[in-house]
Amino acid sequence: MEENQVQEVVSLPRIGDPAPEFTAVTTQGEINFPKDYEGKWVILFSHPADFTPVCTSEFMTFASMQDQFKEANCDLVGLSVDGLYSHIAWLRTIKEKIEYKGMKDVEVTFPLIEDITMNVAKKYGMIQPNEDTTKAVRAVFFIDPKGIVRSMIYYPLSLGRNFDELYRALIAMQTADEFGVATPADWRPGDDVIIGPAGSCGTAKDRMEDSEIDCKDWFFCTKKLDKDLVLDKVLKK
Repeated sequence: MEENQVQEVVSLPRIGDPAPEFTAVTTQGEINFPKDYEGKWVILFSHPADFTPVCTSEFMTFASMQDQFKEANCDLVGLSVDGLYSHIAWLRTIKEKIEYKGMKDVEVTFPLIEDITMNVAKKYGMIQPNEDTTKAVRAVFFIDPKGIVRSMIYYPLSLGRNFDELYRALIAMQTADEFGVATPADWRPGDDVIIGPAGSCGTAKDRMEDSEIDCKDWFFCTKKLDKDLVLDKVLKK
């Protein structure tokens, strides 16, 4: 790199920040983000390019799980730096020609953003110059009903995402919000949850003596949280 060249700085929203606002054309019409999704969770995700095999497998998987995410009050919004007509042609090809892992005739009905200018991608740090200067990496943003960024996951171009983990993370965050708890490693509905650390010696002593709380030590306490209760609250069944 020549001395007079300045490397582009990638700006990333931070957890707890308001989601950067934008208006964009999509395969489902114009959206105003995140205003149009007030009161819902949103997974905003980017992919490197249309008509690529890893991205195709991901879109088919997301589309097949769309109803599952909707039950959890979560909408999906995709993005790449390709144009609208490329998006439309690619999604039609997926529906008409592609079969993968038993999925076929898959129709993608969630919005796919046209971002030729990379305006949105740059706001969300989806362009990582050391990975690629003209394609978005596989970024995932979880945005809550108040329009706040709650989690981010980034994958390189070569690595397809784990969609079971994306769904698990969504349900875990909703459970933490609903019940005021934390979720341990590999948590799934029905597993024990973590109680926050005690703030005083008295509280620590009470917890150690509470029959409904399992404390391995004063700072590591769990309790049972019924799976049906979690799903009833989170999925609103």
